[in-house]
Amino acid sequence: MGIARNTVRRYLNAGGPVPYRQPQRDSVLGGHEAWLRERFLQHRGNCDVVRQQLSKELGIDTSLRTVERACRGFRQELEASRRATIRFETAPGEQMQIDFGQTRVLIGGEPVRVFLFVATLGYSRRGFACAFRHERQSAWFAGIEAAFAHFGGRSQTLLIDNAKALVDKHDTQTRQVRLNSRFEAFCRHWDIVARACAPFRARTKGKTENGVGYVKKNAIAGHAFESWAAMEAHLARWQREVADVRIHGTTGVTPAERFDLERDHLRPVDGIAPFLQVRELVRRVNSEGCIELDTNAYSVPWRLIGETVTVIVSADTVVVEYAGEEVARHAELSGSRGRSIERRHLLGGSPPPAEIETPPPTDALLRPLAEYEALVGGGW
Repeated sequence: MGIARNTVRRYLNAGGPVPYRQPQRDSVLGGHEAWLRERFLQHRGNCDVVRQQLSKELGIDTSLRTVERACRGFRQELEASRRATIRFETAPGEQMQIDFGQTRVLIGGEPVRVFLFVATLGYSRRGFACAFRHERQSAWFAGIEAAFAHFGGRSQTLLIDNAKALVDKHDTQTRQVRLNSRFEAFCRHWDIVARACAPFRARTKGKTENGVGYVKKNAIAGHAFESWAAMEAHLARWQREVADVRIHGTTGVTPAERFDLERDHLRPVDGIAPFLQVRELVRRVNSEGCIELDTNAYSVPWRLIGETVTVIVSADTVVVEYAGEEVARHAELSGSRGRSIERRHLLGGSPPPAEIETPPPTDALLRPLAEYEALVGGGW
């Protein structure tokens, strides 16, 4: 059979089959288990980054497969840390969580991308949802103010994610947050404190994250609407007849019932004007005789091409002023990439230039021929 004599002797001495024993070799990563575990968890299981740091910090050059085998036992710990969640309950009137989600909805027989703003009160779990055609900063502000009006009050704090419209920078190491300057002004206007959840940690505001999914799957999925207004009416009715009266899985009571305990803890909103009631901006007129506002174009008189104008947005109206005088007025467009053009801005705008009077033709010379002969040095 071609078997070595020592192998036969070992089997005879054992009285039967001998289990295979893998030879014990000294690992190049032996003694570095604590270092590997720390780097593995720090880089969220990215073994290739750990391998690069092994070479840079410890001077150990090894293969990716070797690092993966050495870190195999740490994966279960990493997965457990990802899924571990401590439920954080807030007092009545203390916190409102907000978020945006998007989905496709059949409106008028056409698939339309709809942006859903969802706000959830932390204590009662009562929610509010409304639809927008975009997710720009103005939509965030309008959604928050609509939620205040729906709840009849405002909370002490606002828990947000790290959307660009709200947060300029969030350092993952120091957890220092720099809010968008206009959003800061919005918070001062409403006297509310904004707190940003940890980056890539959406479960920090799980109440509203679940709320977005609930609106998509329960209120919107499987529905088609004749118009945008019909969808908004459906959302309001669904909120009142379904979402507010269901038994919540965490609290065990309906959000409407629990909201009765939270209502008196919300601060009033009466007497506070909407933040977006008036917006004053500065724009330069482009070569097409238009100014750009929220990706939409609005025409102005063509003579202002290249000039800087003041744009005032209020009550769904866009007013353009130049040198203190109104030069254009448009209804604010609700969508994006739209154009509001007035023909008179392109054709009129300034009186036509005055006609130059031309003298009648005459056969008489203006000067005698003798003068021309003297000038050129002689006659014919």
